[in-house]
Amino acid sequence: MIIDWGNFTPWSALVGGSLIGLSAALLFRSYGMIAGISGLLGNLIAGERDRVGWRAMFLLGLIVSPGLWLLCTQQGLAPVGPVQSGPGDWAIVGVAGVLVGFGTRLANGCTSGHGVCGLARFSKRSGAAVLSFMASGAVTVFVTRHLVGG
Repeated sequence: MIIDWGNFTPWSALVGGSLIGLSAALLFRSYGMIAGISGLLGNLIAGERDRVGWRAMFLLGLIVSPGLWLLCTQQGLAPVGPVQSGPGDWAIVGVAGVLVGFGTRLANGCTSGHGVCGLARFSKRSGAAVLSFMASGAVTVFVTRHLVGG
């Protein structure tokens, strides 16, 4: 992920984060459900028939809303510099994705579920999950940038 620091404002981050929190609170108050994306997607893939409609619409909103934002604001995508990738990079991304999937299942939730919803409910399990994936991310960045030479 590349941050466009030239156009970054804390206000857009504040509004975006507030909207995420508002939507999670609205979903919890309306349906009593946690807005964890891995749980929503996992239940849809597993074919659970209970409350399929709102789960599908929530995930569809995640996919469609960035395009709607671009249309409404008439902003183009921020230019991104050339991406350097080698033939083995997609394999690494695939393995990383599988590991994230297993980690998500082991932790009973993903970053959005534990970080946004779990911490807001003062869940000790979510606190432990957030601390562990933040520490894992910091160690991964250190190893890839300073030890492996990324």
